[in-house]
Amino acid sequence: MGSSTTLWSAIAFCVVLSIAAVCDGGITSTFVRKPTASVDIPVEDFPPPKGYNAPEQVHITQGDRVGKSVIVSWVTPSKPRPNFLTYWEHANKKNQQIVGATTTLYRYYNYTSGYIHHATIKNLNYHTRYFYELGHRRFSFLTPPQLGPDVPHTFGIIGDLGQTYDSNQTFEHYVSNPKAQAVLYLGDLSYADDHPFHNNVKWDTWGRFIEKSAAYQPWIWTAGNHELDLAPEIGENTPFKPYNHRYHVPFRSSRSTSPLWYSIKRASAHIIVLSSYSAYGKYTSQYQWLEQELKKVDRNKTPWLIVLVHSPWYNSNNYHYMEGESMRVQFESWFVKNKVDLVFAGHVHSYERSERISNVQYNITNGLSTPVKDPSAPIYITIGDGGNIEGLANNFKASFGHAILDIRNRTHAHYTWHRNQDNKAVAADSLWIYNRYWYPKQEN
Repeated sequence: MGSSTTLWSAIAFCVVLSIAAVCDGGITSTFVRKPTASVDIPVEDFPPPKGYNAPEQVHITQGDRVGKSVIVSWVTPSKPRPNFLTYWEHANKKNQQIVGATTTLYRYYNYTSGYIHHATIKNLNYHTRYFYELGHRRFSFLTPPQLGPDVPHTFGIIGDLGQTYDSNQTFEHYVSNPKAQAVLYLGDLSYADDHPFHNNVKWDTWGRFIEKSAAYQPWIWTAGNHELDLAPEIGENTPFKPYNHRYHVPFRSSRSTSPLWYSIKRASAHIIVLSSYSAYGKYTSQYQWLEQELKKVDRNKTPWLIVLVHSPWYNSNNYHYMEGESMRVQFESWFVKNKVDLVFAGHVHSYERSERISNVQYNITNGLSTPVKDPSAPIYITIGDGGNIEGLANNFKASFGHAILDIRNRTHAHYTWHRNQDNKAVAADSLWIYNRYWYPKQEN
């Protein structure tokens, strides 16, 4: 099957729910990604920074509901200090402030982590450059603009990255793309669980790998199946243990009871993160939280409603086929009712973009179980093509890559997907996306 420009009308209707038809969306590239699995970069190629006990694996994420706080996280390998950071506003270094961190560590089978620190910088000014220091290491970040319906903002979108040579190509392509101001990360980070005893050294090397981006712009985290790290055969029975220790998110600011589902507002977007691997049936915490969260969305202030999950709800690939079906059945009618603009997923190591479709008409007697075009439904986009060690889902799709979502105003956003084999400026797939609340026209 062709890659980017194939719309899912040729796929979802014919494959997702096993409709017997021959589907051919065409071929957009003669390039075919290699069929073998990707190879991890050796551990020694991710050395720690110079200096004894130097802070490493530095990364930031949004630290509150509205973008006026930043969570800074780092690891010190040998001693629990420095357990604070110093920060200042650009061109005002004389007014330095100190923020203390919470510090923790964890043990996983035969591995003991370094000291993991999380510090929240609060009450920041919008659209302002700040510098921060951890020991002798200095970084910076730009806060988002103030919330508003026509505030532009650009997001990078990456999923299932891992730490292979292909991962590095995806990551370098993204880093060289100057547009994005934050990353929407769709789950499956280090792939430590693909190694013997869930080798947690891979969590350390992955943190070093992404630092040159994640220390300077916020990565908005979604947990995937490779973050579960459940291994009862070696006595590890706590799900998400390494992930929850290393990657903090502002879940309490959206009244969530778990860091695995939460929301933030950024510029003109309201972003909801869901957990494909936590309970979401009726009366569960995640179900009840989402039900209330959707009521809080104000399209007059944040017109773009975006949802991040790991397991895709619509997937025409036979890899992980219908694994997201039960969550779709549970929540899809809510998404249609609330006119969600976009749903991004990873998990399937491929790229795919749907038309606006829904499958919400079914009841036990009418037999209507086929997706149909629906102008109130989201566009579903799978971007699980970061480059991880497990390789590709090779039914169709030609390359690893990343995407960019450039929100222009309350009505229009421009979306592009960039294949690794192309020059970074080349978009293998692109679409003007129209906001479902303010401009519910059909996209071309």
